[in-house]
Amino acid sequence: MAIFSRSPRVHSTARLADVAVARGHEVFIIDPLACYMSISPGRPSIHYRGEHLPALDAVIPRVGSSTTFYGAAVIRQLEMMGTLCVNGSAPIVNSRDKLACLQILASHGIDLPTTGFAHSTMYTDDLIDLVGGPPLVVKLLEGTQGIGVVLAETRNAAKSVIEAFRGLKADILVQEYIREASGTDVRCIVVGDRVVAAMIRRGGPGEFRSNLHRGGKGTRAELSAEELDVAVRSARALDLRIAGVDIIRSKRGPVVIEVNSSPGLEGIEDVSGVDVASEVLAYVETLVHEKSRL
Repeated sequence: MAIFSRSPRVHSTARLADVAVARGHEVFIIDPLACYMSISPGRPSIHYRGEHLPALDAVIPRVGSSTTFYGAAVIRQLEMMGTLCVNGSAPIVNSRDKLACLQILASHGIDLPTTGFAHSTMYTDDLIDLVGGPPLVVKLLEGTQGIGVVLAETRNAAKSVIEAFRGLKADILVQEYIREASGTDVRCIVVGDRVVAAMIRRGGPGEFRSNLHRGGKGTRAELSAEELDVAVRSARALDLRIAGVDIIRSKRGPVVIEVNSSPGLEGIEDVSGVDVASEVLAYVETLVHEKSRL
């Protein structure tokens, strides 16, 4: 099998590779940006660093946000070649596009923070009112790990942030701020049709973003039946076999804020005590066995 990742030193990549080897698999770690493709009817192929990429039983994509376009193209080429890709190219692209992700989730009846999206600043007051007024969250569509996410406490602050984002030629996504969450969310790791691990993430002092990369802290989470169901339905809506689903606990129940096609393992394995890498590898083995019977 292959793990498509920019570097073997990335913690999640190294964990998956170590566990795969321990389970008896031959593992390649492949940088998707070092791949190049021959696109032709009936004979698609991929070369990697001067050599033809060998046949693979399975691929685990770990495509980062900065390489989504090219990484997804490589995964799409593998799909054309009949290779089992644990997460497909279209689901990766859709999950990485915050707007498309929210639209897909909404179309499946999954509750989200009330969200507005606009290109023009001409009707900013109405856009703010669409999400219930301030305080509200303003986001860059391309942001990751909490970067490009701003909490605007007042209408004037919201207008200033929106105008600043438009000055960067960025489209505007604004969301309802769920005050009762108090800077916490729940990260769920979905593998197949079940949640295998979960943790509560709390933002640092004075920080409403709960991302561990922003100084947040994680603690083990016990999920309700409704939260388990929402996490699995969210991954299924995006056609992701492996996903990180981020949920906010609101007064009206679990609200999904993001779905990640390449969730990190380091924080959640430490906090939950679950060997997530082994859960992933066992699931990949099941997929390979199922494909071999077809």
